[in-house]
Amino acid sequence: MAQFVKVLTLRNEIEASVVDLALCERNIPHRMRSYHDSAYDGLYQAMKGWGHVEAPPEFAAEIKEIYAELTSAGGECPDAP
Repeated sequence: MAQFVKVLTLRNEIEASVVDLALCERNIPHRMRSYHDSAYDGLYQAMKGWGHVEAPPEFAAEIKEIYAELTSAGGECPDAP
């Protein structure tokens, strides 16, 4: 099994959905890790962002490039389909 590393932090759930879809469409192995903790009712998400993307190190640059393309239109990720 490949080693996964933190690649980038996501700001919100919509951004996470759009990035996840884009990575799935390109068959890029990844995991989406939410910072939500029900014990603290999402407090960490308000402070640290929605969560982050983990992937094998060899895909990090490609994922960052995809993220930059998705967020370059007006500074926000487009709405999820």
